[in-house]
This record gives sequence, structure tokens and C-alpha cells, in this order.
Amino acid sequence: MTSVSTRRKRASRGSGEQLREEIIAATKDLLAESANSDAVSIRGVADAVGVTPPSIYLHFADKDALIEAVVADVFNELDAAMLAAAVGIERPMEVLCAYGLAYVQFAIEHPEHYRVATMERCPVEGQPGHLDMVLADAAFTHFMATVSACMDAGVFAKGDPLPVTLELWSAAHGVAALMIAKPFLPWGERLETANRVLRAAAIGRAVSDRLGGEMTAADVEDWLAAQRIGP
Repeated sequence: MTSVSTRRKRASRGSGEQLREEIIAATKDLLAESANSDAVSIRGVADAVGVTPPSIYLHFADKDALIEAVVADVFNELDAAMLAAAVGIERPMEVLCAYGLAYVQFAIEHPEHYRVATMERCPVEGQPGHLDMVLADAAFTHFMATVSACMDAGVFAKGDPLPVTLELWSAAHGVAALMIAKPFLPWGERLETANRVLRAAAIGRAVSDRLGGEMTAADVEDWLAAQRIGP
């Protein structure tokens, strides 16, 4: 990672898009190194880029808009990482698990970006923010498309893929958030643990659909007992 203490060359006149990209890159570095969005200031970003604070405001209305742009950029990278993780995989449940594992790995590698994107409230109560739309357009969309593919393949029961996607996304987010917030717990190899959690969630959903969604935990125990062979 490029040190944020290294001043960047000023963008030449007419290269506004280049300067915007440099601002986002510098903010991304500062956000990762500070581990706290509150510690990132417009002046600090300007110093890192080698421009004056007013130059930042030509591209971003305020710090919140800048942070949103940074995290949106990171989640575009997440989308690419998820797709790359599933290259060559054909079975939809395996694709789903590959997406989930790539999601958790990316969150662990970008903890502050992930926290800002998924664990802060929307700017306006009841209205989706820009980052929520990014998630819906990219990573979440791919999760839901794969859930639909699982339904088409008979892995999950036919129905609305949205609630199932939210359930499975909750599993990925839950394990990622815990590993970020409590890194010193005895997780073992974190990706192996995450993989077990994600597969348990996906397989559990598939089994629940096969047995009927209204089955109780006791019903499942009885069903499992009936599957045992031998003593």
C-alpha cells in the first residue's frame, strides 16, 4: 500500500477526473490506516494528495460524500473479487459459497471500509443511501442471482429469492463483522471457519426447504435420527 505521507504530484489542468481518482485513492489509504473514518479529514486528504482543501470540495460536497465515494469504489472491487472467486464453478450452491467466502475475505482485508459501508445508518432515515444502492447493484445482485439459480436447480424451494438472499447475506455479514470486531477470539484459520459457517447456512436452508419450512428443531432432530444407519 502506498504510504499516505508521500505527497502526490498535482494533477495538471484539465485532468479533473484524474484528481478525483487520486483523492479517492488517498482517502482509501487514510481510512485503512486510521481504522476510523472520524480520523480522516479533508485537510489530511488534501495534504496526502498535494492540493489545497478547496480542491477537494470541487469534487465532493463534504467529507461524507467523499467517504461514500471511497467505499463505493471498494465495493466495486468486492464485486470483482466475488466474480473472480467463482470462475470455473458451475454448481450454483458452490458458486454461492464461493461468493460468500470471497465476501468475508474482502471484508476482513478492508475492515474500516466494510464497517462504514455496512454498519453505519443511512444518511436519511428510511431512505437508501448511495452505498446501499451500490450493494444492490453489485455484490447483493450477484448473491440474489445465484440464489435464483439454486431455486431453478432444485437446491432451494421455488419462491421469492430476496428473503433467502437476505438470510444468507446475514450469515456472511455476521461472520465477517464478528471477525473484524473480535479478531482475538480463537477463530482458528478464519477463512476455514467462515467457509464452515457459510456452508452450514446454505445447506441448512436447502434441508429446511426439503423438509418443510414449518418444521421445529425437534422435528429436525427426529429426521436426523431416522437417517442414521447402524447403532
